[in-house]
Amino acid sequence: MSPDKLVMMANQIGTFFASQGPGGTKGVADHIKSFWDPRMRAGILDHLDKGGEGLAPIVVQALAMLRPKP
Repeated sequence: MSPDKLVMMANQIGTFFASQGPGGTKGVADHIKSFWDPRMRAGILDHLDKGGEGLAPIVVQALAMLRPKP
């Protein structure tokens, strides 16, 4: 899937969870972890590593929560 499509989808999820109030960032992270396949998660994290152009701040914060801990 193209990075543009992943960014669009992630931002839509971010917009929804931002409207839900506190805990929105965790909601985005949980949704992506639960419903995106590993290739999609890898693709959006790769896009973030390359600068994350177009990603909403709530999505950037959520993606940081999905990174494996060292």
